[in-house]
Amino acid sequence: MEYTGTNQPILSPGGAAELALMLHDAPDPHFDQPPVQVLAYDPGASLRDRREAFREVYDTIVARIGEPTLYGGSAEGPNVRWRDSRRLVVLTGDRRRAQLSVHNTDTLENEERRTFEWGGAWSADEPHDFDFLPYIWQLDRSGPGERPIERPGGRMASSLEHFETALALLLAAWVEQLAVQVGEDWASFSVTSGADRGRQLLISYALEDGLHVSVDDRDGEDSPERDRLMRSRGWHSRDRGWWQADFAEPERGEVAAVARLAITELRARGTKEPEELRARDVSCKDRGELWLPGLGIRH
Repeated sequence: MEYTGTNQPILSPGGAAELALMLHDAPDPHFDQPPVQVLAYDPGASLRDRREAFREVYDTIVARIGEPTLYGGSAEGPNVRWRDSRRLVVLTGDRRRAQLSVHNTDTLENEERRTFEWGGAWSADEPHDFDFLPYIWQLDRSGPGERPIERPGGRMASSLEHFETALALLLAAWVEQLAVQVGEDWASFSVTSGADRGRQLLISYALEDGLHVSVDDRDGEDSPERDRLMRSRGWHSRDRGWWQADFAEPERGEVAAVARLAITELRARGTKEPEELRARDVSCKDRGELWLPGLGIRH
């Protein structure tokens, strides 16, 4: 066991796996106890640095207690769950550390449901709370354990500016968290707008391919003027009528650029409010149910 400068214990991957097994199989003495820190990140660690540091601990825990019931993460870091109706083992992370804890299932989920129901901004002038949600993405692949009968409602954005922030937080979470939990599987969704019916804006991420965003512009002119206009919005290239932008190794700057590009394009085509938007075809390699409660729009 190693110690940080604040004397918080940092377990080896094997030690973390043994702790996870204890919380998983004999949780009763550990309910209502503080989370146990199992990993510390270097100050200023990048999304990729945290991803790779978390990977060894996560893989060792999975090898010991099996695949989780629910994959996922918050804007702060991973949020992975081994769940049944009585106990909920959670492996969480933020920008400083990763921790293990166990909770009474009803107690934690009722608390989280209240967060989803009563938080958020009621208007564009109020601060959003997407970065404080318990999780902003969650994936159920029918793994071990018992999945919730009912999920809390997602957080809705109060403005396009809030939606841009929510989108950037989600994509940053995917860059850091997705590949550790699902390997090279891609995750994607398309955004449609009532102000521009029939058009899709597609966003996807996979470790091998990086971050991708594209928009259907097959009805647009294939002209130098159109080319200059689309590139001025941030698009990189046009392929068979779709304008696209790709970021092979995204960090926060590239994530912010994708979110800004998406909102710029939606505004340019007439969208004024997030209520006009829908997320469609939400999927993680067409396996399981991918839910995006922190995206800020309905799906």
